[in-house]
Amino acid sequence: MKSSVKKQQKPPQKIRLDKAARQLVLQYPDGEFSLPAEYLRVYSPSAEVRGHGASDGILVTGKIHVGIEKVAAAGRYALQIFFDDGHDSGIYTWAYLRELCEEQASKWQAYLAQLESAGQGRDPDESAVKFIQ
Repeated sequence: MKSSVKKQQKPPQKIRLDKAARQLVLQYPDGEFSLPAEYLRVYSPSAEVRGHGASDGILVTGKIHVGIEKVAAAGRYALQIFFDDGHDSGIYTWAYLRELCEEQASKWQAYLAQLESAGQGRDPDESAVKFIQ
């Protein structure tokens, strides 16, 4: 019989905030992962971003310049990330951080495709213009 409880993910061995590069660096026994602030911000697990139901999430746009001010432990199971745009309500569990590491390429491509489909962009100072003939 399979357990319905998800296996608890262990925390990274080291966590380093590289403010200059705007990324969070996580060291695991099997490798190091660098997660850009923009990626972490657009995939925030907060209710503000994900919504309260399956289809309530929002597409976060214009975060190419976002940085991370600080990170703090959230109990023994997660990190809270404080972004310089004021967003700080996402609690990133160890399991979710590991998922973001392992699926970074596919999640990033999915995000870029969503932006394109919505006619939105990563830079808040640029907007997509469509010419009608």
